[in-house]
Amino acid sequence: MNKAQKLFLAQQTARAVQLFAGKLNLSETEAMEIADLYEPWMPEKKYPPDKILKYGVNQDGETQLYRTISEHTSQANWQPNTTPALYKPIGFTDEGVSIWTQPLGAHDAYHKGDIVSHNDKLWVSDIDSNTYEPGVYGWTIKA
Repeated sequence: MNKAQKLFLAQQTARAVQLFAGKLNLSETEAMEIADLYEPWMPEKKYPPDKILKYGVNQDGETQLYRTISEHTSQANWQPNTTPALYKPIGFTDEGVSIWTQPLGAHDAYHKGDIVSHNDKLWVSDIDSNTYEPGVYGWTIKA
């Protein structure tokens, strides 16, 4: 297989994974765990309501997901991060606090002082490199 064929196969595989991820009925927390697998937002494309797309990065430098609010055709000047009437960011409470997701390892673990929302409570990480679930170890409920 030559380089062009390998590239084409890789592109097809990536698209198949995007289609598969888009068909899963995941909670927002679960979707955030596989954020990089979602289809990227594109201008001039018709989107249905409740479609999950990736666009940009969040405050932690991780892929940001958005859920479409209503059916529409996207426009170049209606990016998800600037058009709250069309897109809702996934992974944050209405107050803008990050929703806890299970870190995959040290590279995305929580730092001491990080604040997250988990099970309708705010938690503060007591330790660096925190990969534990709030309520299990290494977290204090925020007063």
